Amino acid sequence: MVPASCKNCRRTTEIEVRESINVALDPSLKARVKDGSLFVWECPYCGQRNLAVYQTLYHDPESKLMVWLLPGGGEPPAQVADAVRELEGYSLRLVREVGELVEKVNIHDAGLDDCVMEMVKWVTRQELSGRNPEAADAALKFLRLEGADNELVMAFPLNGQMQVLNVGFNVYEDARGILSRNPSVRPAEGFARVDKDWIGQFFR
Repeated sequence: MVPASCKNCRRTTEIEVRESINVALDPSLKARVKDGSLFVWECPYCGQRNLAVYQTLYHDPESKLMVWLLPGGGEPPAQVADAVRELEGYSLRLVREVGELVEKVNIHDAGLDDCVMEMVKWVTRQELSGRNPEAADAALKFLRLEGADNELVMAFPLNGQMQVLNVGFNVYEDARGILSRNPSVRPAEGFARVDKDWIGQFFR
């Protein structure tokens, strides 16, 4: 339990946080991560629902995925990161926000590569900005695959409203081909950040 302040009434209460989330030990946690409810707490004084911001390690042993949520950035403890690096076949990621954690789980569960997905989002932002310059920096988030053609459903905020966009799977396949021909465009070993800034260093 840790103290947390309500964003509405500013009163402080104790909330439960999880230093680790192992979905093999408790499969129900995956759904609560994906819908965000695991990181929401209700103020006992005014009823306001708040986002719980804390560090945690998401671990899905069956899918070989570890995502370390470090709000505001930073690096995981060196001794833990070094030990985990030896795990064969794992995807090891660092994220700064709950929304990024949710997206990594969604991408992995859909059987997709998050490196390729960042390339898809980069291409999509270029196309969006051609129609609307304000979308050049759109914070695109992958939600799911949809339909017989496996369209990529993405969401992003624009002008105070959430927009939903369907991207053809052919864009993903093209991006996968580009990355396969450019093997240097891969994340560093160990826990790595794979996000807009990461892909931006390769494609401008």
